[in-house]
Amino acid sequence: MSSADSPASKEARGEIRNTRQRRAVRAALDAQTDFISTQDLHNRLREQGDSVSLATTYRVLQSMADTGEVDVLRNAEGEAIYRKCAAEHHHHHLVCRVCGATVELEAPLVEAWAEQTASAFGYTNLDHTIEIVGLCPRCQEQADADPSSPEPATATDGAEDLR
Repeated sequence: MSSADSPASKEARGEIRNTRQRRAVRAALDAQTDFISTQDLHNRLREQGDSVSLATTYRVLQSMADTGEVDVLRNAEGEAIYRKCAAEHHHHHLVCRVCGATVELEAPLVEAWAEQTASAFGYTNLDHTIEIVGLCPRCQEQADADPSSPEPATATDGAEDLR
């Protein structure tokens, strides 16, 4: 993402309104390290005394996803979950299917492959997402320690980036 395309630049040009509600949602996400659902974020805002409606929370999060300010995945139930995006450029995710731990990945070879593949078929104006889902070391260690236990319910099984 170029600096001209950054959310801060778009706000400065008036392309994104920096409303009280948007600032409240951004502050709540800044305090959050893990992915969080819209409902849980809305509850947290209410607990903090911020009067932001659930509908506005949904709209602000979608706007933030559209501008790349937040990463969006789907959990096992298909619910969108959000996290403040640490990287200001295109990236992918490695996600633990049990606990939801997420690593942001840069993949220049994937980017080149996507461009070449699309070009070979005459496609332009590309967008793509890649989510690699597996077990993080901690969850794998827990699974190895008790191999007789059934596989735990998944946090982000089948996660997909919605941007």
